[in-house]
Amino acid sequence: MRFYSEERLALFIDGSNLFAAARALGFDIDYKRLLDVFSTKGRMIRAFYYTALIEEPEYSPIRPLVDWLDYNGFTLITKPTKEFTDSDGRKKLKGNMDIELAIDMLEMADKLDHIVLFSGDGDFRRLVDAVQRKGVRLSIVSTAKTSPPMVADELRRQADIFIDLTDLKNEIQRLSDEIKTGESADGDEYSKSSPRIGLDDNLQPDSTKIPSHN
Repeated sequence: MRFYSEERLALFIDGSNLFAAARALGFDIDYKRLLDVFSTKGRMIRAFYYTALIEEPEYSPIRPLVDWLDYNGFTLITKPTKEFTDSDGRKKLKGNMDIELAIDMLEMADKLDHIVLFSGDGDFRRLVDAVQRKGVRLSIVSTAKTSPPMVADELRRQADIFIDLTDLKNEIQRLSDEIKTGESADGDEYSKSSPRIGLDDNLQPDSTKIPSHN
């Protein structure tokens, strides 16, 4: 990985896409370890995490992760999921955060030297190109080791640097199911290591979260 210590660095994490990639590779991500790893690569300005949330009164399986990230150095960008019926008449949930991520990245680009985008979504190719034309280096973190590859070929070609998730596995994977807890400023408990929680299985990643190469 080509990083420079004086670079102003930011992470943009497409939550559903990264979760799907890690799950396909058979491991869980410890977001504390992930943030620690990249904080040593440059001057960390901000780490954004994007995910849609199910707005229902009952317990949401992704809520522990979202709360933990909010308390531990990440900027959370969320919006409610939408329910739709597929061609087979089955109800599914959809939550696309691409627009939110694109707007934030373009707004931040002038304040950064290097952006790391955790996504394999080919729809981001034009965004990457636009940011590069502002003089910002852009790295993509996804994987080409699955079948089919989770990273779209056009996105990988556009990136300045492609980092396969398998090369980060030993540094960012969750090592234990044990969760230690502490207290937030409000007296609520929060985990000191990120929970073993990912995207709800009912919330399917959108389109090129498993990209098409047609």
